[in-house]
Amino acid sequence: MAENRVTVAVVQAGSILFDRERTLQKAADLTLDAARRGARLVVFPEAFVGGYPKGLDFGARVGSRTPAGREQFRVYYESAVEVPGPCCDALGGLAREHSVDLVMGVVERDGGTLYCTVLFFAPDGSLRGKHRKLMPTAAERLVWGFGDGSTLPVFDTAAGRVGAVICWENYMPLLRMAMYGKGIELYCAPTVDDRETWLPTMRHIALEGRCFVLSACQYLRRADCPPAYDLVRPVEADTVLIGGGSVIVGPLGQVLAGPNRTGEAVLTADLDLGDLARAKYDLDVTGHYARPDIFRLTVDETRKPAVVRVADVG
Repeated sequence: MAENRVTVAVVQAGSILFDRERTLQKAADLTLDAARRGARLVVFPEAFVGGYPKGLDFGARVGSRTPAGREQFRVYYESAVEVPGPCCDALGGLAREHSVDLVMGVVERDGGTLYCTVLFFAPDGSLRGKHRKLMPTAAERLVWGFGDGSTLPVFDTAAGRVGAVICWENYMPLLRMAMYGKGIELYCAPTVDDRETWLPTMRHIALEGRCFVLSACQYLRRADCPPAYDLVRPVEADTVLIGGGSVIVGPLGQVLAGPNRTGEAVLTADLDLGDLARAKYDLDVTGHYARPDIFRLTVDETRKPAVVRVADVG
């Protein structure tokens, strides 16, 4: 760890659905807000750029899809982010302008497939790398592909060792163990899970991994969505679709900021990185508290493309 203390921020806000450019401007405003509060690391929610289409079904039924649903997917596809690409350049510019490490949830477009992805930008604006969600949940599988083990990074930053696990990936014990094994210190958990059960999950992970946990959740009302946002079950304009609950937790499970459920917000906390060693004094699940003679985890981090081209050696 490079410094003893660092200020971090989690952003609780909703996308401007199907409007990537306005969402990027909103990201710029929120990053500026966080930087003015002294944050060196800024974490945005899951699918912030590109949007989380809560309540949509894209016209899918078992055995059939509708033309309207296909058009709805086209609009969603067009609002996604190519990596690398102009949108990445804009996000890198935010990190550079404010000298922050930026952890940004996006919907990534690669060929004909969308992925729920987290992008990591360094303070100089460079793209450190990305994590693609391994296991989309329930109906998310209609619109998002599956990541593979090649995007499970943990990066050394001025704030500490940073990685991300997205939403219900946090309920995958072996994925958590893989991240602990990489020495993660600032465990980012971008999400749209606004349930009361999310806070104890974040506290458990902090205690289990003896790491700081930074969870950023969207806050979205029906009124914030386009008029043509075709919910399966129509609701009133003031209905909250995603209710926040963003939180920052210390490595002994103490809540340092949040949970906030009142609206859009930027939450900050001043972290004492010495707490990492203090917490691992009596629990290190990949070290002195492990039993590798009984339990071992093998992680395949090779890329798994659908098409592999082998040079003609004949």
